[in-house]
Amino acid sequence: MIVDDEPLAIERLEILCNEHPVIEIVGTANDGVAALRLAQQLSPDLVFLDIGMPKMDGINAARALGLMDKKPAIVLVTAYDNFAVEAFDLDVIDYVLKPVSSERLGRAILRATTDSESQPVTNKGAEPNASYAAEFWVSHRAELIRIAAMDIERIEAERDYMRLYTAGRSYLLHQTISALEQRLDPEQFQRIHRSHIVRRDLITGLRHEGGGVWHALLGEELSMRIGRKYLADVKKLAGK
Repeated sequence: MIVDDEPLAIERLEILCNEHPVIEIVGTANDGVAALRLAQQLSPDLVFLDIGMPKMDGINAARALGLMDKKPAIVLVTAYDNFAVEAFDLDVIDYVLKPVSSERLGRAILRATTDSESQPVTNKGAEPNASYAAEFWVSHRAELIRIAAMDIERIEAERDYMRLYTAGRSYLLHQTISALEQRLDPEQFQRIHRSHIVRRDLITGLRHEGGGVWHALLGEELSMRIGRKYLADVKKLAGK
């Protein structure tokens, strides 16, 4: 289902969807109120939802759609990039910036069709704690990308930004390290320095350098200095 208050935007998205045979358009709506009414009738699997709309905006419509007995996957489609925090809270599948390309739409569709089959990978079989962030939205070039929390290997502070390192890539997030630490599950992540947070299951050892200086070893090639303030908590990982 496509929801947008601009008829031309709906028409463009319909054309792009026709390029992806896995998608069948079952209906369209021009505002959030109409979208909820139509969704109750059609029970769509996937909703492409604009944010800036009359009567009920896409953020509130997404919240209401999330309360349906058969909750549809939701892809927010917007011309603005300043709703990423709200998108995180809504647990949407993707956040796509206009103008939408066929390639970008294809990635959103792929996420929507595979998300229900995918299970989050957690540390040593532990279940993720629902009270902490399971994902983050970050700006990258001309789009916003969703990163699963457990895909983050380490975090380094860079002034007013945090650099999130994943497998072979890194992304900047505009947030303080203290605020970010509060959103991360302490059973999965360890603050080791005023500027560093690491995923606990990647710490392979602790090394004493003398003079009270300790490093956390992350594999064979990377070591990170442990701040004195955090040393006692880090040593608890080794039962010390």
